[in-house]
Amino acid sequence: MKRIITIGRQYCALGGEIGKELSRITGIPVYDRESLVEIALKHGIPRETFEKADEQATSSFLYSMAMSSYSGSLVHFGVNENSITDRVFNIQSTEIRRIADEGSCIIVGRCADDILSGYEGLVKVFVHAPVESRIAEYLRLNPDADENTARKQINKFDKKRASYYNFYTGKGWGDPKNYHLNVDSSVLGVAGTAELIKCFSDLMK
Repeated sequence: MKRIITIGRQYCALGGEIGKELSRITGIPVYDRESLVEIALKHGIPRETFEKADEQATSSFLYSMAMSSYSGSLVHFGVNENSITDRVFNIQSTEIRRIADEGSCIIVGRCADDILSGYEGLVKVFVHAPVESRIAEYLRLNPDADENTARKQINKFDKKRASYYNFYTGKGWGDPKNYHLNVDSSVLGVAGTAELIKCFSDLMK
């Protein structure tokens, strides 16, 4: 049976690393931010443009509408479908569906849990961790930074991910009811969390 595992994640909660480890122990290919940057390049979207558009709501106005009554249809709000953010999202969505249609896959972020809603074999996971653990991870990756900078960056990226997800799905980022499994990565670490997700997905077959 095909397995499609999507991993939403808080910033610096090790979701990307867990996705790679899960791929290693299951043999299922993982698609993350870098994979989709390559896809965007094939569609003529430069890396810098993709990065600017990536994981941010189209505008604060549209985000406010999303928070109140967004139904999942961009047309209802008269969104300019040629705007780069929407173009990136539409390309990503098409590619995510193509990947899932072809076989088992692990997809990190990109609203994949919502885009692939209804697919057989879908397992939706959200990875979180206490802020102290995430600050430690940020400082490990950025040894010249201080704790205050780490906290600000974590808040900044969490807000960007939340606004992006909420806008394009009409759901709440990190809301437990949107996922099959919510896991604190600080408890078992990368390897243990990946093993937990593998066992959980096995049970859902």
